[in-house]
Amino acid sequence: MSQEVVIITEAAALQIKDMMKQGEEEHALLRVAVKGGGCSGLSYGMGFAHEVEENDMQFEQHGIQIVVNQEDASILNGTKIDYKQSMMGGGFTIDNPNAIASCGCGSSFRTSTNAGTPEEC
Repeated sequence: MSQEVVIITEAAALQIKDMMKQGEEEHALLRVAVKGGGCSGLSYGMGFAHEVEENDMQFEQHGIQIVVNQEDASILNGTKIDYKQSMMGGGFTIDNPNAIASCGCGSSFRTSTNAGTPEEC
């Protein structure tokens, strides 16, 4: 079993499990990724996967199998994913200790070693 790269809170895990049930993805893996784009150069991606790829790290938290590509692992290492509910609805929050800059919406960021490919905002 690989080192846990991201930390998923119990609130986030409950929301992810609910989404898995609603989408009939109960046996899927949660893929957490980084891709180029956004105002600051990098953006987060989360989705369901059905296969572990050759360069993936795999671990489990709160009964959810999580996969992260090894290339994204250093950028995501220590990242905390939470789910917050408010009067306006709910949403996932991502706290990445490696991000040195992020945009106002919080979905785009850059690190000291990876600026990604910023887009015009």
